[in-house]
Amino acid sequence: MRMHLASLQPKSDIESQIVSAICLILNQKNEKRFQEQIYCLPLDIVSMALLDHPKGKFISPKTKKEFRVEAYPSFIPFIDRKKLTSHPYIFAPVCHSGHWWLWLINTTKRKCQIFDPLHKKAPSDERKDINKFTGYVFSRLITYAGGEPLQKGENEKKIKASYVKISGQKTSYDCAIYVMKWLELIEPENIKKGKYEWDNWPQEEVDHYRVEYASRILFSEMNKQRDWAIRESSAIRLSKPSSVLLSPFCQINSADIGTAR
Repeated sequence: MRMHLASLQPKSDIESQIVSAICLILNQKNEKRFQEQIYCLPLDIVSMALLDHPKGKFISPKTKKEFRVEAYPSFIPFIDRKKLTSHPYIFAPVCHSGHWWLWLINTTKRKCQIFDPLHKKAPSDERKDINKFTGYVFSRLITYAGGEPLQKGENEKKIKASYVKISGQKTSYDCAIYVMKWLELIEPENIKKGKYEWDNWPQEEVDHYRVEYASRILFSEMNKQRDWAIRESSAIRLSKPSSVLLSPFCQINSADIGTAR
């Protein structure tokens, strides 16, 4: 994980392992929001499906077959089938060609929305095809877990997702930061009202989120290196900063993220 944490350094494209880790951390939070309402879907199967079905082709050029969840047995254990069928909202990060966006799936109303840090609509016909295929993958995952498909029959391959117009990234490398922050910020009430309003984050704040996520992953219980990190960093506690860290003369930012022991 320390190697992947390096992608949280300034002006770096964030690796999928970081987004996956944040999904796991949020799913484990002892809050009603994540225990009863929102499930952050791990992105492993979706990412592999997009590799096997380039440009959103329903028939894989490699296998000559349609997408099947059972074709990815090594990733199935990472899916929480109970939450996938019981929670009314599924948040699903997607990455393709280095760009991240977020699917918001309302399983009760069978409606889907896309939060894209860069685009207010599908930027190309290829992306439209990718979105249709991705929607099909999500529907198949829900069905595999014992739930109802998002659409039935051939309509399952025509699932539509509307783009939400929202402030997004100002650089070419921060899309994953926005997606991870949306995972945390979007509340069920926002979804019901269809209103997603918050400040247009200044770049300094976006850069600081990199430090925040590095700290959260490093000190999470799932991180095998957590105990070592706690021992080695006893002089610095982001949750309880010392008077030195509170001084205006002491500043820590994303440039201070390192992986060397």
